[in-house]
Amino acid sequence: MQSLPVFLALTGRPVILTGAGEAADAKRRLLERAGARIVGEDDPDARIAIVSDGDEATVLRLRARGVLVNATDRPELCDFTLPAIVDRAPVLIAIGTGGASAGLAKALRQRLEAMLPTRLGALAEALFGARPEVRARWPDASTRRRAIDAGLAPGGIIDPFQEDAAGAVPLWLAQDGDQAASRLEVIRLISGDPDDLTLRAARLLGEADRIYHAAQVPVAILDRARADAVRIIAEAPPEVPGDGLSLWLDLESADPFLD
Repeated sequence: MQSLPVFLALTGRPVILTGAGEAADAKRRLLERAGARIVGEDDPDARIAIVSDGDEATVLRLRARGVLVNATDRPELCDFTLPAIVDRAPVLIAIGTGGASAGLAKALRQRLEAMLPTRLGALAEALFGARPEVRARWPDASTRRRAIDAGLAPGGIIDPFQEDAAGAVPLWLAQDGDQAASRLEVIRLISGDPDDLTLRAARLLGEADRIYHAAQVPVAILDRARADAVRIIAEAPPEVPGDGLSLWLDLESADPFLD
């Protein structure tokens, strides 16, 4: 990653906006949607600024005061960039290219807009409202996470793409039995290119609790896993992998890319 995506809580906070015209108007609408208090360059309390005309002198003045700046169409001057946004409040999906191509980010946003249900936010609200019941049902954090993963998985009781996933939350909480048994899955790598991962392999990497792998497995592959998944270098699959979902990245069919 070239930058760390974050979501800023701006409600009631001052944000500097400079410049005029369509670009400034668009940024003003975005800041207003986020609840920011839009101020001028001289506001002493502001720590974030958007320079909508990309003026370098303005950027340098603000930076000298310790203000983090976004300069429209000037990625080399930006401390942060503004992503394309898919809004299913409270669910937000941000697509960024680090300033490389706003057009690409927009195209991806438009495709995701068509894919994602409008009721996605209702599911998030239902899960938030059910947090006490979820914690009571699965007191152990690891078990709870696996239960949530299983419920939200394709075909799961609260699959986000089904018609009334939010309404199915009580049914999910009331079901009997474990959500997902502990298991070891094998992923056979055909190359060191993450684009060659199958959909199944990419999904498992996103769900795994721990990943067993040879030292030669490329970082680009391991980076497709959850950030909090444990990485364990090993020469062979483990006999006792541990609770939850464990993966063994098999190199047998991938020897050529290790040379």
